[in-house]
Amino acid sequence: MLDINHRTVVITGGATGIGFGLAKACGALGARIVIGEPRQARLDEAIATLTEAGITASALAVDVTDPEQLAAFVDFAFDAHGEVALVINNAGIGQPLCSVIDTPFEAMQNVMAVNFEAVWRGCQLFGRRLIAQGTPAALYNTGSENSFFVAVSHSAAYVASKHAVLGLTDALREEMPDHVSVGMIAPGFVGSELIPEPMRPMGMPVDEFAGIVLPQILAGVPYVVSHGYNQVRIDERQQQIASAFSQAAPREEGDDRYDVRMLLASLRGTS
Repeated sequence: MLDINHRTVVITGGATGIGFGLAKACGALGARIVIGEPRQARLDEAIATLTEAGITASALAVDVTDPEQLAAFVDFAFDAHGEVALVINNAGIGQPLCSVIDTPFEAMQNVMAVNFEAVWRGCQLFGRRLIAQGTPAALYNTGSENSFFVAVSHSAAYVASKHAVLGLTDALREEMPDHVSVGMIAPGFVGSELIPEPMRPMGMPVDEFAGIVLPQILAGVPYVVSHGYNQVRIDERQQQIASAFSQAAPREEGDDRYDVRMLLASLRGTS
């Protein structure tokens, strides 16, 4: 179990919604909090609330899509309160409902810049520092139930960005040293500011969500989940995939000769 008491927890998009919920939950366990997001006023509000609760917290305005600003935020985070225990690449945006055909390409690029490209940079910048630090730590990326299936139709840019976060996180997990746990947080319907205001009361309260997922993060699980009914949608997709294979490409003796992971392992063994 990762110990965050008197250690630093860093959260992008940490002034509101899920990020702020996790900041409060981590602070309640004795963590020192560093949050970043582009709106200074929201950062000021968040820091005031955390400080009032007796939590040590710092903030820096950052546009995660700007490589220089993100690099400066990483430096700030590691200098603020000492050793970093947990990083959560959480910043994200939604998109107006629109079909794939009619979504402007620039709108797709904007979603990917925040939800995927910035997470990629965050993994690189924070990851290097956590490796060099050499102490038990964790790096988590915020994905979505949309990482596993299409939860919201007419939101292909958002869905694609969250699928990409899943792939990135799975790949990074295999590459990081043992002292750094890597995983993806997969929120279901949570009543954060990402949700249109009239629908927010219908979602899981942010603090309830944080209470469910933080123990999983500290335990180092690869997929951090919260909404049980998601399993129904995941099973539907998995059954479709399994059906495709059973009909068109069923298992047969010797079919492992085309398994890429086995082939690469074999090549490494002979190099």
